[in-house]
Amino acid sequence: MASPEGSPTNGKGYSIPGVILASAVGTMIEWYDFYIFGSLAAVLSPKFYPAGNDTFALIAYLSTFAVGFLVRPFGALFFGRIGDLVGRKYAFLVTLSIMGGATAVIGLLPSYATAGWFAPITLLIIRVLQGLALGGEYGGATVYVAEHVPDAKRGYYTSFIQITATLGLFVSLVVILLTQQSMTPDAFKEWGWRIPFLASIVLVVISLYIRMRMKESPIFSQLKAAGMTSLQPLKDAFGQWDNFKRFLITLFGATAGQGVVWYTGQFYALFYLQTVLKVNGKTSNIIVAIALLCAMPFFTLFGALSDKFGRKWIMMLALLLSITTYIPIYHGMQSAAGNNVVTVKSAKNKVTGAIALTPITVDEKGAQVPAKEAPSPNVPMLTFLVFLQVIYVCMIYGPIAAYLVEAFPAKIRYTSLSLPYHIGNGVFGGLVPLIGLYSCAVTGNIYAGLYYPMVVAGLTLLFGSILLKETHGRKIWDEVGGMK
Repeated sequence: MASPEGSPTNGKGYSIPGVILASAVGTMIEWYDFYIFGSLAAVLSPKFYPAGNDTFALIAYLSTFAVGFLVRPFGALFFGRIGDLVGRKYAFLVTLSIMGGATAVIGLLPSYATAGWFAPITLLIIRVLQGLALGGEYGGATVYVAEHVPDAKRGYYTSFIQITATLGLFVSLVVILLTQQSMTPDAFKEWGWRIPFLASIVLVVISLYIRMRMKESPIFSQLKAAGMTSLQPLKDAFGQWDNFKRFLITLFGATAGQGVVWYTGQFYALFYLQTVLKVNGKTSNIIVAIALLCAMPFFTLFGALSDKFGRKWIMMLALLLSITTYIPIYHGMQSAAGNNVVTVKSAKNKVTGAIALTPITVDEKGAQVPAKEAPSPNVPMLTFLVFLQVIYVCMIYGPIAAYLVEAFPAKIRYTSLSLPYHIGNGVFGGLVPLIGLYSCAVTGNIYAGLYYPMVVAGLTLLFGSILLKETHGRKIWDEVGGMK
């Protein structure tokens, strides 16, 4: 058996575009399901928590959002083990089913006003299920594609899987905007928000149909036929020092920084526009959606460049640019928002005891007053500034899938790459919106939320520059019989 030579079918009975499409569609839908929860934070936070304290509701909602990220590493271990024991295809059929079912349930969930604490508790359980499912999905899709394509074009082909995360966020914003456009604002807040969640059912059914027709990865099939698969993937992946060392270097030298760059450039930017700069929610969604759409081709560009020049230094450059330009970019966003926010005040209501975040602006006389909705934001400039942040995401996220596949041996690949990826993204990255907005509230400094991702990116740049090995050029097909 030989590795693919780059033709659409390679004489192996499968089409590389078909493999990518089947993997990418399902993965995009899982990201859509996962991120639509965050995209609707401003609308849904008052729905599932007690009325009268919008800040508490938002922080509690973002905490529930963060739980989904925190459990992703456990999903990576559980489904990674299944993927290395049973097969790549089976594992991500299960993850897609769990994610789709959990998302649909959110669309049917009663609000706090109707069901009391049953609503937020159930929401928390659903987020746990979503996090577990996503923890198993990414590794399966990435490995599945990587084990079908030529060694020399792995960065290019796997970058299509990398697009799916941003595409899922983009689709979630578009579905929300279309739903909002079809009804009054009051109707959307009352019941229309359920439609994007329920729409997931149709998408998941289509994706399951496509994935059921897929065959197993050729490398895994060869490993299984030769009796070379791991019988104890978790022990083999993390119980041996060489493999565990790869895990640590990958986490602290690549995925931790990649995670904070991803969530700062897309999610935190969205929350920042809405919560701190007080840009209208619909306008904020449009700004981020356009920036994402314009940037998406760059995932493939940087993936292809990594095939030519290597993965490591493209990723390190993205970290360096993020660290050095985030503060200027967010200064520019403040100016472009047309709402001269200078600080965020944490105020306590003497009657209710509620803590509220109040962005403070300066009026014509120089006096500080509570900020109102930004009256005339410079949408093109805000879009460009978010676009810049997403370019950094493309630079580090486009090549990282190929690096992860190449960093670990085939028999434990699913398990090994999934854990550092989901700790980096789920823990380090997923906490960016929560830590960011909380930091702004505690310090009163509207830029304080950037310090956390900048520190993590800086540490990753340091560790990665010193310890991360260049994997570009590794022939993973050699693991199953001297393939070329």
